[in-house]
Amino acid sequence: MTRIATTAALIVTLGTAPVLAEEPSGDFKEGMDLLSQGTRLLFQGLLSEIEPALRELEGALNDLNAYHPPEVLPNGDIILRRKTPLQPAPPAEGGEIEL
Repeated sequence: MTRIATTAALIVTLGTAPVLAEEPSGDFKEGMDLLSQGTRLLFQGLLSEIEPALRELEGALNDLNAYHPPEVLPNGDIILRRKTPLQPAPPAEGGEIEL
């Protein structure tokens, strides 16, 4: 996520570079400072909003390490095999399986 914020900050900086090549006036400089501060606050707010979703995504990606690469069977079925098989579930009370 820091890459996205860094990239966005770089884009904003590069976009203002030609304007800053001229001699800035006091009002312009103050306006650019306010724009920079607002942009920084915007990106900090966006980062804080999507951080929980990114953490959840990171956990889901770590779960993928428990599987072998997918296999495609001749009939078109796709099989995802676990690297370590799960333990079988204990039998239900009464020994019957409800379908």
